[in-house]
Amino acid sequence: MSGVKSESHTALVRRARRINRELAEIYPYAHPELDFENPFQLVVATVLSAQTTDLRVNQTTPALFAKYPTPEDLAVADPEAVEEILRPTGFFRAKTKSVIGLSKALVADFGGEVPGRLEDLVKLPGVGRKTAFVVLGNAFGRPGLTVDTHFQRLVRRWKWTEATEPDKIEAAVGALFPKSDWTMLSHHVIFHGRRICHARKPACGACPIAPLCPAYGEGETDPEKAKKLLKYEKGGYPGQRLNPPQAYLDAGGKPAPPLGSA
Repeated sequence: MSGVKSESHTALVRRARRINRELAEIYPYAHPELDFENPFQLVVATVLSAQTTDLRVNQTTPALFAKYPTPEDLAVADPEAVEEILRPTGFFRAKTKSVIGLSKALVADFGGEVPGRLEDLVKLPGVGRKTAFVVLGNAFGRPGLTVDTHFQRLVRRWKWTEATEPDKIEAAVGALFPKSDWTMLSHHVIFHGRRICHARKPACGACPIAPLCPAYGEGETDPEKAKKLLKYEKGGYPGQRLNPPQAYLDAGGKPAPPLGSA
């Protein structure tokens, strides 16, 4: 598309919201791609997801939560035993320190419960704004933008903002949408970044929102070649979660295999 450089703020808001509406139709089943059953599991899984895939976290956390189901259990865990479980996620020593530390903080400061306020969450070891918003949006239903690497890449490709710092991206993109849209917007954008608008070779020729995208042509534009680049359910492959939502399965998504399976 052309004319984005001279785009007015009103036109930008309209285009951004149209992209989100179209993404909602493409991914009506968009969801957090970390397996969790409660806020504690989600905050731990999100901390573990740094510098690895959600799939690898999902394959690792079943053993962790089977052995340490509560903050009280993990707070008094033997670090070496936890490190051994977390080894597949990479940076396992630092992550062990964070998850044991945040468990101790939950027990000491919050009665063993994950707090539902941003200012409390960010005090926990290993928890920054991004992790806090994942937890607030998905465990407590409180709106937040998850500015991960996919989100940053796509909103810049779409010229929603020129900002490069996560907090500035969060502010700029948040201003384009009603607060009530923020959590699902994050899921839509991240799903699209993982499935179609990849970092190295976006599948432009298979992208349903190509007419709205200023970066169209950065990736493969041939429809047949682009189709081969599609990931997860769009390419007919398993997703990131071992226990995905039913809507995802109904749409043709497959559960991820557990750790160590062929």
